[in-house]
Amino acid sequence: MNCDEVIRELSNFIDGELDAATKHEIESHFVECHECKLVVDQTKMTIKVFCDCEPVELPGDLRNRLHEGLRRKLREATQ
Repeated sequence: MNCDEVIRELSNFIDGELDAATKHEIESHFVECHECKLVVDQTKMTIKVFCDCEPVELPGDLRNRLHEGLRRKLREATQ
């Protein structure tokens, strides 16, 4: 497994949604690639920090722009 493949599977790896063989390949990659291990560790820490935070209410205009941008991206992805 190479770095690009590890990054593509990053979310599945962190969420524990990989089959045993793929998980093992990724963990073996970490032994040789400290950069990928760092990315995974940093991503896990970021998730933990944000999960432990209280939700922040967004100002109405920012919230509306964010939702519109997400809707636009979703439409583009499904076309």
